[in-house]
Amino acid sequence: MSYTTAALAFTLTLVSVSATVSLYRWKREREDLEHRLNELDKSLGSATEKSASERRGRVKAQQALREALAHSESRDLHNNTIYPMRPIGTIQSCFSTRNGTPRQPLLVSLARACLKFDPALVPPASLEGLGEYSHCWILYVFHLNTDIEKLWRKPSQSKLKAKVRVPRLNGERKGVFATRSPHRPCPIGLTVAKVEEIQNNKVLLSGVDLVDGTPVLDIKPYLPYSDSIQGASVPNWVQEDCLLAVASVSFSDTFSSSITTCWKLIEKKSLYGSADEFKSLISQVLSWDIRSMSQRNKPQDTSDADSIVYHLILEGLDVSYMIDNESNILVQDVSLPNSLEDVAGT
Repeated sequence: MSYTTAALAFTLTLVSVSATVSLYRWKREREDLEHRLNELDKSLGSATEKSASERRGRVKAQQALREALAHSESRDLHNNTIYPMRPIGTIQSCFSTRNGTPRQPLLVSLARACLKFDPALVPPASLEGLGEYSHCWILYVFHLNTDIEKLWRKPSQSKLKAKVRVPRLNGERKGVFATRSPHRPCPIGLTVAKVEEIQNNKVLLSGVDLVDGTPVLDIKPYLPYSDSIQGASVPNWVQEDCLLAVASVSFSDTFSSSITTCWKLIEKKSLYGSADEFKSLISQVLSWDIRSMSQRNKPQDTSDADSIVYHLILEGLDVSYMIDNESNILVQDVSLPNSLEDVAGT
């Protein structure tokens, strides 16, 4: 009996010791786990604070960058920063001078030009595919503006007028950005022309309103689905298509005899295939009153109006004509000009 009691007591003692050891281990493991959790909490808190600090730093850096850019843009505008644009080609046009060059594209369908690209800037491969389009946009420089040198080289001395005289309104002034005047703060023009043919680094065009020697900055294909805006509105004075149309164009006997002689001198380098085709060009150009506003509005005696001779230079030839009070034009003669300067303004 005493042996059994001793064994039972020993067993209980072992159980008690085992339980004590297990409880101790459990406490130690719990303490270790709590310690690890605390360390993780601290680490997470530190990482969160570091991330927030970095985010605040990025926000401050972005704000500083925006302020720097805004300051830079303001400084650039103040200093008139220039973006140099080198012409990539030049126009060889039937219009030798500004006088007579149409005020808008496609008004004279026979007006032809050849756009010659600089091969050093535009390889022929650049034109692959352009011939699949019927028309193209042309960005160019109004290089014959009398104030262009001062406007670009000494802008502070250039006094650009905010309003310009509009030929369709008989000289009434409109804001320059409401017109297509060549005299603009940045003398860049935009026109559209018909693509006739691609020849290596040349593009043959028609319907142009570009004067000979015009520097070209870029060309882009005309896209009817995006470039033609259905329902676009314009002022009433723009819709009046016949304001500058003349009543008739006729040719004198003197012209008929002179054109044969003159044509032989230019036919090899002309953009036209015959003297008759060149005559049709003259008729189309003069179907609009190409005189300047000062010429149209100049006070003159009725008896002298029919005797004033005006000049138009096409393909290097001087075409002289008269216009009566009923807007009937008589083309008098065609000849080689003494110099373009002598007839450009008449």
